[in-house]
Amino acid sequence: MAETSAFREAVGGWANGGPGERARELAGRLGVRTAVLLEGLSDLAAVETLAARQGRDLAAEGVCVVQMAGAMNVGRYALTLGPPGLGLRLTGLCDIRERPFYERGFGRAGAPADTVFACSDDLEDELVRALGTARVEELVHAEGDDRAWQTFLRQPAQLGRPRPQQLRRFLGTKKGRKIRYGHLLVEALGPGQVPAPLTHLFASL
Repeated sequence: MAETSAFREAVGGWANGGPGERARELAGRLGVRTAVLLEGLSDLAAVETLAARQGRDLAAEGVCVVQMAGAMNVGRYALTLGPPGLGLRLTGLCDIRERPFYERGFGRAGAPADTVFACSDDLEDELVRALGTARVEELVHAEGDDRAWQTFLRQPAQLGRPRPQQLRRFLGTKKGRKIRYGHLLVEALGPGQVPAPLTHLFASL
């Protein structure tokens, strides 16, 4: 796990203009063959939680999941990890509105864009719809966030908005909350509730 974290850090440094020797060394040592490019830390939490739930050891399978701190960085990461750089197979998960960035980034790196799986809006939207709003509100209550949730609902901008939109917005209103719920929402999924983009992503690995 420590070496996987070191690899991610080395890749981030290389993608942002640093040297690539450390990333190459660790990729060889870890036997990395596939890189999953994610937009941010909440997506990383969700994917790692689902892997654990399915009994998948992605590192042992030669898969490294990398969060890029934003879809706008996909071009640099695709060049670093794909054919022009480490020569890894690329795949990814993104919000539907960010898919064009992924397609262009993968295309410039010579990687097929059909390995990019897009959520209907974003991953939180997929998870809220899969679980249902009542179940998500139960989790909010169980996490001790009920007072913050009720305060949020009284904000003028939230009045009359559909509950799924309110929940998605609430998850992003406090630093770290979206990451925490990325884990919790996936952990709460029942049989047959895994959203299609995540199902397709894992099937491709």
